[in-house]
Amino acid sequence: MNESLTEKQKMLSGLPYIGWDPEILKDRKHAKDLCHRFNQCHPNHYKKRNNILAELVNLQGRAHIEPNFWVDYGYNISLGANFYANHNLTILDVCTVTIGQNVFCGPNVTITGATHPLDPVARRETESGEPITIGNDVWIGAGAIILPGVTVGDGVTIGAGSIVTKDVPDRVVVVGNPARVMKAL
Repeated sequence: MNESLTEKQKMLSGLPYIGWDPEILKDRKHAKDLCHRFNQCHPNHYKKRNNILAELVNLQGRAHIEPNFWVDYGYNISLGANFYANHNLTILDVCTVTIGQNVFCGPNVTITGATHPLDPVARRETESGEPITIGNDVWIGAGAIILPGVTVGDGVTIGAGSIVTKDVPDRVVVVGNPARVMKAL
């Protein structure tokens, strides 16, 4: 069944795929070029920077991202209205990464849908990913990491330095490694 799928189709489906496939590599290089242009844009050239951002990701409204910003592909990312990210946001979007409205990220946040096989021999050849969904009105503290397959509910606060390894319900504060619910809001 999987033999008829391209490597890109496998990637987008969350199946193991070969990351050095020419089509995937071309897409990744294009995204890196856009990230480089975005990151090098003069701070006063908001319109130019936002045009590059709109070419890179699916914007659902106004967004502001401080450089540096890095993605794998960009086209798998949907940013809700009123999105803000401080410096050094990284989103590894081998699968869909859907981010709701009014989401704010502190500096050095990583959102990674990419994962790799545990078996070292399989890891030489393939990688895979799982989608990530972040609800509305979420605050992601500095240095937080959100791992593959996680869904973060609405109104959540993720404490600085937390590593989110599993789904988070609505309106809670999570902190730690792994992140745990500390209190309901």
